[in-house]
Amino acid sequence: MKNEDNAKLGPLKGLVVADFTQLAQGPWATQMLGDMGAYIIKIEPIKGDWMRHYSYGNLYPKGESISFVSFNRNKRSIALNLKDANDIKIAKDIIAKADILVENFRPGVMERLGLGYGDMKKLNPGLVYCSSSGYGSSGPYLHRPGQDLLAQSIGGGSALNGVKGQMPVVTAVGQADLLTSLFINQSVLAAIYSREQTGKGQKIEANLLNSVVGFHIQEITAYLHKGENPERSESGIPNPWLGAPYGLYNTKDGYLAIGMNSVQKLAQVIGLEKYDSAAFASNNILESRDEIRFAFDAVFKTKITDEWLELLLKEDIWCSQVNTFDEMVKDPQIEHNEMIIEVEHPTIGKVKTTGFPVWFSDTPQKIYRPAPLLNGNAKEILEEFCGYSEDEINRFNNKDQNV
Repeated sequence: MKNEDNAKLGPLKGLVVADFTQLAQGPWATQMLGDMGAYIIKIEPIKGDWMRHYSYGNLYPKGESISFVSFNRNKRSIALNLKDANDIKIAKDIIAKADILVENFRPGVMERLGLGYGDMKKLNPGLVYCSSSGYGSSGPYLHRPGQDLLAQSIGGGSALNGVKGQMPVVTAVGQADLLTSLFINQSVLAAIYSREQTGKGQKIEANLLNSVVGFHIQEITAYLHKGENPERSESGIPNPWLGAPYGLYNTKDGYLAIGMNSVQKLAQVIGLEKYDSAAFASNNILESRDEIRFAFDAVFKTKITDEWLELLLKEDIWCSQVNTFDEMVKDPQIEHNEMIIEVEHPTIGKVKTTGFPVWFSDTPQKIYRPAPLLNGNAKEILEEFCGYSEDEINRFNNKDQNV
């Protein structure tokens, strides 16, 4: 495939991904593969990925969805009507040359289109084919809608969060979606490694519900051993399996995070004599955790966060500030790690977003193109994967796109 000003330097250079995904779980997975150098072809419906028409905060700078821009950099786009025989042929031409295919339609859709694994395996025996869904490709929830909030709720994780006696709390970030992205990523790369040994591709299935359940391995294993649901604390300790002094505390000007420290040592440092004894040497006191937390909270309210950090870090207490987004993006470690980057988008202009979280010494990852415009790369894709002539490309671009 064509190099782009020597920009494709990542460790996955040379891998081709046929990306049939929409929304978040699939697009973030394929974006990470693109960040690591893979050639990502985003095959979109004629009207585009659903996320082009939805955005967090209803943010559409210059008409572009900020959510779509977040999950689709380092990709090329071609818009196909997968109910049209000619466009299906284009999709198959791309798949024939791809190393990886990722899709997150509802189960059965790709088969009905003639693009299921059974058919694509015959077309491309080395293809690693990953399907992702809400609950799996079979079972009692097969026809239920699968979405992040629903998977978090069914998976039990939301019941761990919040205060005793109050409503469970789901995470603000799309935990089920983004965990599934990570599982897709590691699984397709494991299958590529297997292909290197055997010469054969294979099918992979991921789903939101399994991702949530797998993510809570420690909490679920503890429940299965004890046989009782964990009980959330009254004082807001963020994990029902943990005790004092773990949690977030109020300070005079904000909040302070306290990790797993000895209650006794922390009491000594902040001058809370009641808990300065060997009886409180544990870093995980469950029996009186709410009483202890309320007592510590009252003391922490007497100083500002920076004063506490200076005092506590000197004594090797596990603690940190609690950043809001405006504080986080200016945090010196975030800046040092270059986790906030700027990408030039052809419509929006400069877009600030997050960087790739992992670094490679010999094959550095790079952001070499922004999220694509819908169908914006049809010409190069049709030339490279379908062998289209200039006339054929013109006919493709001029056909009725109002599907």
